[in-house]
Amino acid sequence: MARKRRRNSRALLAAAALAGFCLPAHSAIIGTCTIMIGASGTMTPNPAINIFGSKQAGGSSGGATITASSLLCSILNLLDCFSVSAPPPIAFTSAPSGGDTNTTFATVFRLDGSGTDIPGSSPQRVTNGTHTIQVDLTATKSPGIFPAGNYQGTVTVRCE
Repeated sequence: MARKRRRNSRALLAAAALAGFCLPAHSAIIGTCTIMIGASGTMTPNPAINIFGSKQAGGSSGGATITASSLLCSILNLLDCFSVSAPPPIAFTSAPSGGDTNTTFATVFRLDGSGTDIPGSSPQRVTNGTHTIQVDLTATKSPGIFPAGNYQGTVTVRCE
């Protein structure tokens, strides 16, 4: 009986291994990705008061530090590494009445000091190690202008 069980186990193991080679592999990333929030950004209005943005005169980018560590990324050279994105919010976190009406949001980010803007919803692979990210948020009101008051927007940086 013991011998039959071993054969069955070996046959089952062989079938599982063969199935693993034939089917597309879907797996979870083995590792960690930590995001440490740095400086908050500042959005300022344009002269027409229909755009608030951190890239407007007097505005500043938000920042964070991302530390990625994936065992498979190290071993298999960029297979199964983490991706970073910063999609735009759908509304302000806080705004006066009418502030969100007819308002669209857009984000861009830059990794590791690069001057190249990457659209916020476009995930970018990162290798193991520590990376800096700068994020800019723009809110555009069309038609009309933003009502007077205090506004706050939040961009969620993702590492998946």
